[in-house]
Amino acid sequence: MTPSITICRIAGIKIGLNWSWLVVFALIVWSLATAVFPTENPGLSDAAYGGMAVAAALLFFTSLLLHELGHALRAKREGMEIDSITLWLFGGVARFKGMFPSAGAEFRIAIAGPLVSAALGGLFVAIAAAIGSPRAIDGVAAWLGYINLILAVFNMLPALPLDGGRVLRSALWRAKADFEWATRIAADVGRGFGYLFIGGGLAMLVFLNSWSGAWLAFLGWFLLMAAASEARYVIARAALSGLRVRDLMVRQPVTVRASETLGQFMDDVVHSHRYTTYPVTENGSVVGLLPFSRLAAVPRAEWETRLVRESMLPRGDVAVLREDEELIDALADLSEARSHRGLVLEGERLVGFLSISDLVRLLQPSGRL
Repeated sequence: MTPSITICRIAGIKIGLNWSWLVVFALIVWSLATAVFPTENPGLSDAAYGGMAVAAALLFFTSLLLHELGHALRAKREGMEIDSITLWLFGGVARFKGMFPSAGAEFRIAIAGPLVSAALGGLFVAIAAAIGSPRAIDGVAAWLGYINLILAVFNMLPALPLDGGRVLRSALWRAKADFEWATRIAADVGRGFGYLFIGGGLAMLVFLNSWSGAWLAFLGWFLLMAAASEARYVIARAALSGLRVRDLMVRQPVTVRASETLGQFMDDVVHSHRYTTYPVTENGSVVGLLPFSRLAAVPRAEWETRLVRESMLPRGDVAVLREDEELIDALADLSEARSHRGLVLEGERLVGFLSISDLVRLLQPSGRL
């Protein structure tokens, strides 16, 4: 998942918004206000349709968040650590750390989300039937009931990484006691659905002149990419099995003070210690990273006046890792960080440094594999 903005924490779980969420939110509001609600609830004003659309879109994304919280809270009950939930282009994703404890645990975690969506769908349909009027509230509730029930059914398609694909994998895993094999089969089924959606979407676009086909094809492309990612993940997990951050990190990395000028940094540090990245400290605490590429982007004439803190990557853009963290989890953290680099801390004390390039080299044929 690409970087997101953290908006809050629920039950200790970080909730974030990816930039793509804004695009989908705008499209949903536009389609509801201009097409869906005027057709289903005629006779209202444009302002009423706009208000209904915004309310429905916000409640829809709240429903998606509740869907992912269903997964996350079930996972916590199974003893798993939850890193974050991010709302993005295709809904939401909960990111767990570590391996599923068992096939049964994966099944229970996977089914929790669709059960939440089905319950919400039934609740909104009941509200729409009970209210009847005013039409604005009835229209919003009916649409939310309809869309949540569709979400529950769609997510149960046996196509990894959809929830149904995880249910399929858990069944295969339980049957053969082989997680890697189960992942390969479930990912292949996911690719099959991806090709089916792409073919069906293109057919709708060409023969029916329906732009809905473009969205279906795009969804198929997403399933293809996500299924391939799941297959790569299980290969990486096998390759990194048993390894932790301490086994690969750079220990006692050379640091630079945030209050130094870039000129001082070049003279005092780079002259004798040439690296691609340097942790930045201030008053004994790590506050960021200074990749050499950031310094190279500053005109040489400004080196004597520009401070390190003005050119560094702030700590919020850098992954923070633990020595005992599994490398496969560190790979996920580094992939999501804007800098693709991580500080290894013990409390607030810097003990090491790790870059995603170190992991990539390890996974290449010339490395550990």
